[in-house]
Amino acid sequence: QGQLVESGGGLVQAGDSLRLSCAARGRMFSNNGLAWFRRAPGKDREFLASIGWKADSTVLADPVKDRFTISRDNANNMLYLQMDNLKPEDTAVYYCAAARRPYGSKNAGDYNYWGQGTQVTVSS
Repeated sequence: QGQLVESGGGLVQAGDSLRLSCAARGRMFSNNGLAWFRRAPGKDREFLASIGWKADSTVLADPVKDRFTISRDNANNMLYLQMDNLKPEDTAVYYCAAARRPYGSKNAGDYNYWGQGTQVTVSS
């Protein structure tokens, strides 16, 4: 069974940057679409970004498209989310996910592997 493990979260100030990492263990996900989601307190899970298996197709949600970048390293089975100019409204638990198909989507139901999440807190 595969496992996804996020890291890189923490407490930062508004305007700071963070890079989240997601390590895939137990199986390769190089042929799967990958994505980042987040869940803020009291809110539904929110799609942030997805990337296809070749890293040739990326989709970013409107609230973050000018500030976040998704990337992957298939050789090392890693997924990343570079987050710049963080805002207090970015405070949430961030999750990485692997899709059943080679390309990602905005639909959480298309993902069958999820990490445990990493907390990001942005102070004003």
